[in-house]
Amino acid sequence: MCGYIGQISKNGINHSRLDSQNRNIICRGPDEKKSINGNLSQFRSNSDFNYSFIFNRLSIVDLSNSASQPMFSKEFNSLIMFNGEIYNHENLRLNLENEGVKFYSDHSDTEVLLLGLSKHGLKFLDNIIGQFAITFFDFNQNKGYLIRDRLGQKPLFYSLENNNFLFSSNLKSLANMQETISVDNNSIAEYIKFGYITSPNTIFKNIFKLKPAETIEFKFDKNIEIVSKKIYWKIDDFVGEKPFKKDIFYEKFLEAVDIRRIADVKVAALLSGGIDSTSIVKALSNFSEPVNTFSIGYEDLKYDEQVWSNKVVQTYETNHTSEIISNHELENYIDATINNLDEPYADPSTVPSYVISKKISNFYKVALTGDGGDELLCGYKRIQQIQNLQKFNSLSINLIYKLYPWFFGTGNNLLKRSKNLNKNYQSYFSDDKFFNYINKEQKKEVLPINKIFNLDLESLKDFMMIDYKLFLSEMMMYKVDRMSMANSLEARSPFIDHKLIEYCIGSNLNFLSTSPKSILKEYLSSDFDNDFLNREKMGFVFNLEKWIYENIKYIENYLLSNNSYLGSPNIIKNLKIRKSRINAQRIWKVFVLEKYLNDYFNERNS
Repeated sequence: MCGYIGQISKNGINHSRLDSQNRNIICRGPDEKKSINGNLSQFRSNSDFNYSFIFNRLSIVDLSNSASQPMFSKEFNSLIMFNGEIYNHENLRLNLENEGVKFYSDHSDTEVLLLGLSKHGLKFLDNIIGQFAITFFDFNQNKGYLIRDRLGQKPLFYSLENNNFLFSSNLKSLANMQETISVDNNSIAEYIKFGYITSPNTIFKNIFKLKPAETIEFKFDKNIEIVSKKIYWKIDDFVGEKPFKKDIFYEKFLEAVDIRRIADVKVAALLSGGIDSTSIVKALSNFSEPVNTFSIGYEDLKYDEQVWSNKVVQTYETNHTSEIISNHELENYIDATINNLDEPYADPSTVPSYVISKKISNFYKVALTGDGGDELLCGYKRIQQIQNLQKFNSLSINLIYKLYPWFFGTGNNLLKRSKNLNKNYQSYFSDDKFFNYINKEQKKEVLPINKIFNLDLESLKDFMMIDYKLFLSEMMMYKVDRMSMANSLEARSPFIDHKLIEYCIGSNLNFLSTSPKSILKEYLSSDFDNDFLNREKMGFVFNLEKWIYENIKYIENYLLSNNSYLGSPNIIKNLKIRKSRINAQRIWKVFVLEKYLNDYFNERNS
């Protein structure tokens, strides 16, 4: 993994100012920094644009200098900057060599991308398995591309105004390069409703992020202009009802795990003791022994799952490292967590994610995670609950709300006893009640989820589409990337392998409606008993409600002594009257937004 920032401009470039923005990116690649600048006419280009590129590398594959970036082709007619990992780069390289392409590095996946895109253009993306955010220049054609991976695992931001083109792995760095910057009120409204900001928008006006699976072509001839924006992969194209075959699933799952072991540094599996991470550890045990595993335990035994992770360690005889996280330690890292958000983001699980990434990065550079397993195999309770709503009466709907009242949104629409599946499912992602309360004076329109993604929620696959397009790509991948890269850790997720996803989404998965993740439980059944396989899911947690109400005075004082973008002191005053998990989440959402904006503008103006 890496991080970079670049600028192309017809005017002069303030190199020291650009270089100063490296402070927000260096955590993404602390092993090597390389910067280049000059005029694009150097590279067989008849355009007269100045350029400056800065790249920070986290060395994982091919640790030699021959894999450094920015990387030029031998003829200096193309250039690439690439944040991510291409897991099948060895096979791609062999294919290119058979086509007569000559390589100069030992085994750099960056060079595979550079030469593959140079030879085949964007069609080469069809062959890539990995996570990536790419900036590629074709100097012969006076054009370039911004490219993001299929599921949005790696970020890429850009802005274009007055022949000044900027792109970066980090939003704050890009914002700091603007002469003036202003907050986008529509993005704030979306944040209040969903808890995050969906692509292509950002918290700032005139700065955008690529959508998952998006390519943006730009030209730099007489002027810099964006020529086209295209989506090269759509999960909808693979939806089908073919017979699901366990042997094919296991084959694809094992392959997804296998190719994510490739690295020139030590790789570990992040082990929670849950079904997803345990399945990955079992798969790894087929390839190498011993498997490196890392787990955390909580001082608060209510959230501690070490008894389960220890069973996995014993079963597969892993080379295990574990550490305990105290409540005090979690609270101490709240400021650091928010500081490492390059955009407001309201999921409080960022705090334990940050601490876990910090701890594992003391031992490893690469960690395999179980992210994406719930989306792949219908592991979220909300799918089963919502699908059964039509069978239940209004009393049952009330019961479901009591069982599962809060999932990022509020689930409040359930209390209206609506039999509309669209409204019911959206209530898990969208806090409409709070949005309307905040927005009653200055109304901003934020489209409902099914309108954003043009879906009518009727079948199991429709629910899975929302989980992939909204929850995983726009929300979860943000957290995984920012919290891991804040600690120079590369997170790899076998369950987010697009080949595995294509197979599952193209198969009949109705059996998962009543038995979620049964295919993985069967995979583990010979090694673990029913207590292990069927226990309640815990995950990495942070007792938000306790922290909010113990620190409500601090929050109120902070909001009173700083600029308020929402009139937040009055909002908090009203929310704290009725203590609940939902209102704690709302207070956190407001606090994160206000702290993010105040910290950003205070630093910018200092």
